[in-house]
Amino acid sequence: MSDLLALFRSSSLDLAAIARWFDDASQEARVAGMRSLGKSQQRALFHATANAEALTIDYMVPARLGDLTEVIHEGKNSLPLFTQFQKRFARLPGRPDTLVGYNHQTMSAFTGPGYYEARVDGRQIAVDYTKLPSQKVASWPPIIPNSARLGRFVYADMIDYLRRVSAHVTIGRAVRHGKETENYFLLCRQDS
Repeated sequence: MSDLLALFRSSSLDLAAIARWFDDASQEARVAGMRSLGKSQQRALFHATANAEALTIDYMVPARLGDLTEVIHEGKNSLPLFTQFQKRFARLPGRPDTLVGYNHQTMSAFTGPGYYEARVDGRQIAVDYTKLPSQKVASWPPIIPNSARLGRFVYADMIDYLRRVSAHVTIGRAVRHGKETENYFLLCRQDS
């Protein structure tokens, strides 16, 4: 892990070296490395990836998987508490340009599952909590509005923007009411 953290100590980030570190690591090491990065590293990585290789629907959920097949992305956010979570994505039948998903995390009994639709937005993926899906994977929790429960403080009126870091890792930033926040997060896709 120290070699990954060392890549963040220089005055400018070497994105190719960071991507190589993640690409060369085992899945377990990728997740551990991602979870070792704090807010300042996440912020720097998000800004440095503005011109990174574009993300696609296929990157998030590989094309070989059928509709409504779950793909889990392990997550680590920059908040002070409850920093580990998962974003779970699936393809929607008849909508090849849109994914459905929700946030799997320990506080969901209070916040709700945080459902969203995701789409390509330029070079990024927009995870749009303002778009409540009408379909989901059968094993997922019931779809409820993001304004319900404490979800109104967590998910309502929010869009997360994801950028590519490596073959498995993305960096995201939350935008609420059209304003960028200082909330960042990393995701690491699990391959089945």
